[in-house]
Amino acid sequence: MIDPGLVLAWGVPRMRDLPWRRERDPWTILVAEVMLQQTQVDRVIPKWEAFLDALPSPAECADASLGDVLRLWQGLGYPRRAKHLHATAVQVAASNDGCLPDSLDELVALPGIGPYTARAVLAFAFERDVAVVDTNIARILARSGGERLTSKGAQLAADALVPEGEGWTWNQVIMDLGALVCRPTPMCAECPISASCRWY
Repeated sequence: MIDPGLVLAWGVPRMRDLPWRRERDPWTILVAEVMLQQTQVDRVIPKWEAFLDALPSPAECADASLGDVLRLWQGLGYPRRAKHLHATAVQVAASNDGCLPDSLDELVALPGIGPYTARAVLAFAFERDVAVVDTNIARILARSGGERLTSKGAQLAADALVPEGEGWTWNQVIMDLGALVCRPTPMCAECPISASCRWY
């Protein structure tokens, strides 16, 4: 059983200083989340900054050509992500007053936005108490509970852990725990929940 209080006490003082963590603008967060899919943080930071310097809002991205968006994306790989981001910008700019929606159903209806990315936008831009489950977090949940989890099972387990009013902080901290400690080869001696972890 994961004790959220122990995780927060461990993680808040150690939280990585990532530039998108200083932001709450939904477009800014969405661009970061799409770039971070299948791309390492160090490679994303300069590309994210350059992309947002050029296209700081959905309207400006929608006005740009797909070729311009792809040029800004160059070096990140998986260009389909950039195409989806441009299509989302076009759709958002044409409706919803040019703003990204703030509901799960409306976000997943946008091009290329799945449940993970939608929840990330809700948690990190709108500070909602929703659980974000990436590969690292799913690994923590499976190890601590001592069982393999389906995607649905992992999401349900994660949802039950989010402390009320702490959605933004909780998700950042548990992401750091998975990225830095509970790695494929874990560093259990440094883990705040090893005492209750069934895998350990």
